[in-house]
Amino acid sequence: MSLSSILKLFTPKDKVFYSLFEEVANTVAKMGKLMKDVVSENDFDKRATLIAKMEDLEHVNDDLTHKIFTELGRNFITPFDREDIHYLATALDDICDYIFASAKKINFYKVNPNDPGIQKMADLIEQGAEHIKSAVIELRNMKNMRQITDALVKVNSIENQADDIFDLSIDRLFETEPDAKEVIKKREIYQVMEIVTDKCEDAANVIESIIIKYA
Repeated sequence: MSLSSILKLFTPKDKVFYSLFEEVANTVAKMGKLMKDVVSENDFDKRATLIAKMEDLEHVNDDLTHKIFTELGRNFITPFDREDIHYLATALDDICDYIFASAKKINFYKVNPNDPGIQKMADLIEQGAEHIKSAVIELRNMKNMRQITDALVKVNSIENQADDIFDLSIDRLFETEPDAKEVIKKREIYQVMEIVTDKCEDAANVIESIIIKYA
């Protein structure tokens, strides 16, 4: 093996990892926007079409995540800790998985999404996904630290708001919904949507760990 070939093995593939993470972050944001579109659509069949688009994006994200893990196995040197790369890829993948799960449950249970709790949760999911995208995009250069930290603070605030909305929604549900089946269905949807904001916070925590180590 030539010297140049050996050196290539130890050259950090910054562009590869950053580009893949940016693609994943864009997918996260698109799915967050689609979640909002799903709960804004009252027609079951039209919602199903939107959910199908979301499923396509979820598969795209699975492929991107697999590529990140493949690159992690190929490269000796990485732009930041291998563990952090693995944690961030997993956290972003979890966001997409739970957004898709939330949307699927709405149509699977035939629940009318015109519900205050579902609507507010969808707003927070869209915002959280967009803030995660903003933070990930800035990792390539780490020059705009204020933008990253602001995004992470907002994600943390969104998770706290989601906890409050979950509690209030459950309380309202038991107070106003006479149908026990509807209570069970909506409660499960609230739970999965709230988990999305937890996963956004998990991703934010990994990003915070990265910038503390490398900024």
